[in-house]
Amino acid sequence: MMRGLLAKTVREVWVATLLIGLGLLAVERVLLFILPQIQGQVGALMESLPFLKVILKGLFGVDPEGQLSSQLFQALVWVHPVVLSLIWAHEILLCTRLPAGEIDRGTIDILLGLPVSRRFVFLAESVVWILSGAVVIGLGSVGYFWGAASLEEDLRPATSRVLLVLANLGCLYVAVGGVAFLVSALSNRRGKAVGVVFGLLLASFLLNFLCQMWEPARPFAFLGVLDYYQPGKILEAGTIPFRSAATLLGVGGLCWMGGLEVFARRSICTA
Repeated sequence: MMRGLLAKTVREVWVATLLIGLGLLAVERVLLFILPQIQGQVGALMESLPFLKVILKGLFGVDPEGQLSSQLFQALVWVHPVVLSLIWAHEILLCTRLPAGEIDRGTIDILLGLPVSRRFVFLAESVVWILSGAVVIGLGSVGYFWGAASLEEDLRPATSRVLLVLANLGCLYVAVGGVAFLVSALSNRRGKAVGVVFGLLLASFLLNFLCQMWEPARPFAFLGVLDYYQPGKILEAGTIPFRSAATLLGVGGLCWMGGLEVFARRSICTA
């Protein structure tokens, strides 16, 4: 039965997963082509526009004092809004399918009528979520390394450090997906679930920049998901902050388990 549920879910999401993954591949390749060419211009703009330094600090996670190094500048490849938007769109698409999406489509009765438990159904959806996420991030990595291969060796970070950034991105993926599963489990309509998750991510993104510009907001930086995902620090130090990775995985795991229990126990009315 697990094989059947997995096959059903894969059939329904593989096209979207492939398109988003290819889109991420293209974006990474384009960014790797453009960034080395504009790096010098950004350095000059930072001298004339100090406000730009604040924006870059919010993106990189480190203070870009002086001229940005080519390797640190590549942190932008993994925190660019388009990159994060594609990954988060994929998560929202997959993680709001159950039960909110099934209720909206009127197919929840058929799904729950199968001779398996609700937890089993939830687990099957979660397996596809993780595997498809690996495909999307993997295709994005192909685009990055494809573009990086055209750069001189001293202009690109060590592969080991890039892999650490990808590991941290995987932790971020788990955190956002776990929250989306919980919101979906509490919702009867997919549109509402998508709106709530999107609103939380947007608020997190805005909080990250607000904390760089407004001192009173800094004590609340821990509430933003991007406070725990800072590729610039990883590329600079060569290590993943254990606290950040543990927090992302912990939040994602707890929210995922909460979503599992809510879905397993709640009363679903389709009338």
